[in-house]
Amino acid sequence: MRLQVCLNMERPIPSQRVNKRAGEEDDGNIGRKYKFKILLPNGASVELTLWDPFLQMPFKDFIQLVKGEYFRAWQECKSMRQKRTINWNNERLYLEDAYGNKIINIMDFEKFKPHKYHILRLYDGSSEISDTFEGMWDLTPNTELLMELPEEYTFETALADLIDNSLQAVWTNCESDRRLISVDISEDKISIFDTGPGMDSSEENSIVKWGKMGASLNRTSKQRAIGGKPPYLRPFFGMFGYGGPVASMHLGRRAIVSSKTKVSNKVFTLHLERDALLKCSDSELTWRTNGGIRAPSEDESKESPHGSFTKVEIFEPKLIRSNKFQLQCKLKDIYFPYIQCDEVSKTGKTTTPIEFQVSGVDLAEIAGGEVAITNMHSCNGPEFVLQLHFSLKLGCSSAKSPGSWKSQEANARLKCVYFPVTEGGESIDMILDKLNSEGCGVLENYETFSRVTIRRLGRLLPDARWPWLPFMDLRQKKGDKAHLLKRCCLRVKCFIDTDAGFNPKPSKTDLAHQNPFTISLKNFGVKTLNEDKDINIEIYRDGKLLSPLHLEKDYQDWLLQMHDHYDEEVNFGADQPIFIISPKNKRSLGISSDVARVHEVLKRKGLTWRRGQRVKIFKGACAGVHNNNVYATIEYFLIEGLQGEAAGDARIICRPISLMEKEGCVLVKNKETVRLDIFGSLSLPIGIIDSGKCVRIDNSDWERQLVKQRQKAPAFIDLLNSTQCRELDVDGELPLRAKAGEVPPGEIVAVVRPANVVSSSASKKLDQRHIVKDNLEMIMEVKFAGEGKNLQKVITIYTARVPPTSRNGYQGLYIFELGCKLPNFFQDVGMYKFSFHLPQSSCKSCERQVVVKGSSKVGNWRLLSSKQSPGFRVRVGSCFPPLSIACYDVYDNRIPFTSVTGVNVKLNTSMGVNVHVDKFKIDLSADELTLHIEDILIKSCELDKIRPHYEATLVISSQDELVSLSIPCQVIPGALKHVTVQSPNFGNNLLPGSVVKQLKFMMFDAYKNHVNKGLEVEFSLDGFWIEDQSGVKRKVDNYGSIDLSGLLKVTAGYGKSVSLSILSDDEVVFKQEFQTQKRELRIVSGNQVPECCPAGSQLENVVFEVVDSKGNIDVTIHDNEKGGQSHTLTIRPEHIGTEDSIRYAFRHGRCTVPTIPLPQCEEYFCFVAVHSRYTEVHLNVKVPLMQNPKTESSEVPSYSDGKLLLLEGSAPFKHVGNLMVSIIETEKELESEICKYGRRIKKYETALKVVNDQMTEVEQVLSQLQASTEPHILSDPYWLTKEEMSRQIQSKGQSASAVLCCGGPLHESRTDFMEDIVGVVALIGKAWTRNLSRILAEYLGEDQMLALVCRSFRAACALEEYERNGEIDFSLGLHGKAAAHGKSIVGRFLVICLEDIRPYTGELDGSDPQRRLVLPDPILPCGNDPPGFMGYAVNMVDLDEVHVYTRTDAGHGLRETLFYRLFSELQVYRTREDMIEARACIKQGAVSLDGGILKENGFISLGNGNPTICFPVVGHVELLPSSASMEKLNQSKQKKSELGELSFLKEKYTKALEKAFKKFNNKKEKYKQHMDEISPKLRDYLECGKSEKHS
Repeated sequence: MRLQVCLNMERPIPSQRVNKRAGEEDDGNIGRKYKFKILLPNGASVELTLWDPFLQMPFKDFIQLVKGEYFRAWQECKSMRQKRTINWNNERLYLEDAYGNKIINIMDFEKFKPHKYHILRLYDGSSEISDTFEGMWDLTPNTELLMELPEEYTFETALADLIDNSLQAVWTNCESDRRLISVDISEDKISIFDTGPGMDSSEENSIVKWGKMGASLNRTSKQRAIGGKPPYLRPFFGMFGYGGPVASMHLGRRAIVSSKTKVSNKVFTLHLERDALLKCSDSELTWRTNGGIRAPSEDESKESPHGSFTKVEIFEPKLIRSNKFQLQCKLKDIYFPYIQCDEVSKTGKTTTPIEFQVSGVDLAEIAGGEVAITNMHSCNGPEFVLQLHFSLKLGCSSAKSPGSWKSQEANARLKCVYFPVTEGGESIDMILDKLNSEGCGVLENYETFSRVTIRRLGRLLPDARWPWLPFMDLRQKKGDKAHLLKRCCLRVKCFIDTDAGFNPKPSKTDLAHQNPFTISLKNFGVKTLNEDKDINIEIYRDGKLLSPLHLEKDYQDWLLQMHDHYDEEVNFGADQPIFIISPKNKRSLGISSDVARVHEVLKRKGLTWRRGQRVKIFKGACAGVHNNNVYATIEYFLIEGLQGEAAGDARIICRPISLMEKEGCVLVKNKETVRLDIFGSLSLPIGIIDSGKCVRIDNSDWERQLVKQRQKAPAFIDLLNSTQCRELDVDGELPLRAKAGEVPPGEIVAVVRPANVVSSSASKKLDQRHIVKDNLEMIMEVKFAGEGKNLQKVITIYTARVPPTSRNGYQGLYIFELGCKLPNFFQDVGMYKFSFHLPQSSCKSCERQVVVKGSSKVGNWRLLSSKQSPGFRVRVGSCFPPLSIACYDVYDNRIPFTSVTGVNVKLNTSMGVNVHVDKFKIDLSADELTLHIEDILIKSCELDKIRPHYEATLVISSQDELVSLSIPCQVIPGALKHVTVQSPNFGNNLLPGSVVKQLKFMMFDAYKNHVNKGLEVEFSLDGFWIEDQSGVKRKVDNYGSIDLSGLLKVTAGYGKSVSLSILSDDEVVFKQEFQTQKRELRIVSGNQVPECCPAGSQLENVVFEVVDSKGNIDVTIHDNEKGGQSHTLTIRPEHIGTEDSIRYAFRHGRCTVPTIPLPQCEEYFCFVAVHSRYTEVHLNVKVPLMQNPKTESSEVPSYSDGKLLLLEGSAPFKHVGNLMVSIIETEKELESEICKYGRRIKKYETALKVVNDQMTEVEQVLSQLQASTEPHILSDPYWLTKEEMSRQIQSKGQSASAVLCCGGPLHESRTDFMEDIVGVVALIGKAWTRNLSRILAEYLGEDQMLALVCRSFRAACALEEYERNGEIDFSLGLHGKAAAHGKSIVGRFLVICLEDIRPYTGELDGSDPQRRLVLPDPILPCGNDPPGFMGYAVNMVDLDEVHVYTRTDAGHGLRETLFYRLFSELQVYRTREDMIEARACIKQGAVSLDGGILKENGFISLGNGNPTICFPVVGHVELLPSSASMEKLNQSKQKKSELGELSFLKEKYTKALEKAFKKFNNKKEKYKQHMDEISPKLRDYLECGKSEKHS
């Protein structure tokens, strides 16, 4: 409950302010604020804040302000209503300040400092005055400090935290003031009293700072505690500012802190209650606690004569250490240098810097504690002292780390002290014995004893108990005197004093492990000094700087010096020794030296010990003798080193009473070597004699022990029964029979019975006397033999080895965990054989057998017989093969069928196909273990729904369907039985040479299912031809059909019968017959042949046409040789069998014959006009001839110009003169020239036609080769699309690429450049194949795959902006966008600027939309192409459709900039072998599709990667095998060469043809001019001839 009231009065405006008197100067106090806390007599408190009040105020007015605030709080706070009434009107009402001054009439503000807190106490004249005030102090901590609280406290560490505060306070006292710290502990209170400067209510020295976490300023003094002289007694321990309140609340439920300063007359108190603070922290944002003001007590004034002190009283303590002496010793160890120290005084005398009392006892007078005992047993020789200065190197990561807690330097002093061997024993052992006798609870022994202790600023860090510093540890030392140094280094302890440069853990029990100075100190040694990259260490000894090598030498020299002067010698043996040189069993002998002496007699402290003596060694005497006394016989004494060497280790070799003499130690002496084999004997330190833990015994004691030994000797192993197991709270005994799945006993308990116990007596109630207690381990082995044929096959399934243990007071129990560790042990049916034996004992072993039968719980049915395929393939209409089914229980054991009535058999498919299962037979074997099912018939007409895989599941289940068997299978269609044709009007309009555009044959089985893919059928064709190269044998496609669209060509002529049949398994399943269209040839009407023609004349312009059955012209009869449609007409005389070489072309169904010459003498001239290809299209023509009358004529020959028919003898020539002769000769000459160039043109045209035909043929072959070698893109369900890859990138939550893929504009950035962002590298391209995508992603690495691509450098800079101090501005650019999406960008990311990339300058393939680079193929030194080369990676990644036309400002595309920068001329090969074989021609790296990577400059990438960010894949590319691909590539190159040669010839013939045409046209033009000139003369001549004829 909040019990304070604050009043914030408004500042008065100038007009309201009282005017100053004339001559009064402004004191500059405008803006003064006075803060008061008024403690009311009823225990409440209010706060009052006044702004710029007048210098004086009437007392009553001030009281009215207090009263008003009190009643305002009284109405809001219920707890205030329960307090007594304040007498506000009492005449004796007054205020009292912290110094005891009374305020009665005037409130004088000049006596109070502004901007400070002032506590005033109100008295109302009542005798009932409260000393405690609610909500007096505000302890609200800094919330960040709550994260640094220590995880746990012990009683000592919590108490030490409070003492630290007192020590730091007392240390600041002047020399004349008393420095006292007193700790008193009782059952109901813990008190810590110190005579430090104390605290009051002032802000500078407020008591609030003690209780408010983070408010103390002591931690700011850390820097003052760095440096100085060891042992650095400057107790500025404060590090975190929460030691006081946290420690006090850890020790008790409530605490009162009382404190007084020299200047104050009153004691201020602070009340802490754990429950109240926890309640406040849960409900409010502030922690407020009670407080008070009182007068000091007589005891307090007596203890602190100078008048200042602080006392912490903790009530209802939770943790109390019962032994006060141990607590005194513990605290003395922690603060030893502050209690007594001989390094502070200049005279070297021991001083007591602090008077330290615990329960009234001065700790300087306490002789106990680890430090005091350790100092007592150290030698008086010189110490090995090092002064270390640590500093952070410039540029290291630690030096750059921000934070006020990290120092840049630190100092430490290492003081190594030697603890010698004295009186034949180790001083460290004596220290441990002394500490244990005092009950200090040290759990260490000589080997594990802490060799390093650390103090920080003189305060012990109790948990900093390190074994060795590296430079001290010589246990692995080799070379001269190594054995001596190994022993001596164990006798050294290092005391480390550190300054404040080293940081402790929050609990101040150890150094902070991650602090760089801590790490360097812990690793301080010769090797680490040379390897430390962050810390610079300076080493001084006696003021001189040491190098690491000098450090090592000086330390070893000091060790040898200490050994020579302070280690006492081991007494020599009393007989002649036998020397053992370099024994191989040094470890079992317990020695480290290469030389040892073997004695049979040894004198020790006046006593003689001999070989053969019988001794008793008490339990706990040394390592190896822990639980029981050991009775043994002395065999030898072993002393290390040569005679005369000091401090050689000595051992007693003795044989336990349980061993026979032959099982003990054996000394073997040969001519060359001497060997001591210890076997079963013990090697014990000689110190057990000095400590009295090894004593001699007489013969009677020995005989009694022998008798006990024989009686207790192990005889046989027995297993406890259920009654005995219940006494041990163990889960039952091992059963004889069990069901599969039955949980075995949780634990099996075996015991070893002694010889005096027989088996019958051992079965009674559990008795410790019947159990042998031994240290031997027992082995339980479990073997398993299956049922039936597997009974002979025995295998070991479990082995366990356990030592003896105790349970419920019984010892010697061998407890094997079975059921609790292996609950599923009894699952397999068969016999389990348990055997128990002791490997190193002759006692009789124990065996038990457990028979496990199958479970009654049915698990599943399973198909038998390995010959049957796991998946069946059954044709519809046929039966499944016979099935044999077995029944298994839930643990996979085969069991009999209980019943087979009502077995269900059905066939399930994923698409709900209706499949009928009929007529199956069921039979159960005689042993009821096998169920036989036969004749399962399958029928269905809906298999098309599950094609092409035809996957189904045959389910065989019980009637209740609780148990079932699912058999995967394929139900495929039956044989081909029906064929249907899918083609519009197929057979109605068949024309010769035409190709059926749409024709598909659907293949069905007997149940109307489309037949299976791949079924081969044969076409029988008459009058048809299939144009592709697959021939007449075709395979059914995935849709159950054969598609001949565009392939079936009509080869029969017009009006012919054609047929098509389909055969399957030599049986005709489909046949259809058709007839092609009929066509007739006729002469065009109106252009008929005359009834009579003159013999020797000619028919001109005779027009033929082809008509269909309806008389319509067939315009498709059109000569188009280039298009593969040749339609020409031949005129052939009927009586001559040869065909005329002249063919006349049809044009849209008609053909015009310019001239048909008629013979001279025939009465009739018959000729046939016939289609040159389809001879059935013909016309017989009969022309009557008429003989011309005989007339005289000149010898001038007939001539035709192609337009005019001139017949010999048609008219007499008259007036023939020289002119006509000249005309004819000129005409013949021109005609000869025209014929010559015409023949030349024909020659070149023929040659060009041959070349063009050859080129067409070569181009077709080349196109087929290229098509067969190009990758075939197929669908692939395993490649990621661009969208899926984008989501994959977005899953990279804290990356720049993930933020960019989220979409949306950048946050408040220079968005005018953002349009220049292209995208992420992984989303810009698409690879051809998955393997190519994966290997290219591995080659680039994830950083480059996730790189951002920008057109300009300015756009790249806009992605990230910075503040003035150089830090990243996370509110702008890509970071701002990340924040808007609730993300963040961690680490660096790559950005590629296209304008800064040097583009590819070579040739591009302009015909390719992808603008691939024209790069030369690599060539091996031998001149051959490298095998397996597939191309360059830069061309094998297709640009995404969005980026195909993306260009830089210079006009370059992404392929010649981005991809060429990423891949350069990286080559891609099919396999690693191909890539390695082509190394000679690889310049800029190569990859192979099976995972090989060769990089530039000799780098090879090995191993296997699995990149998660890859290029999206275009599809799956199916590649030909390497040999076939190479052969076709070679053929392609050969055809390209042939095509080049033909192109040259074509160009040559074309030029010649053009030249011939030019000359031909020239001659033709002259011929035309000549004819134009002679035309009038010929007209006159003909007119003359006609007139003469008529006359």
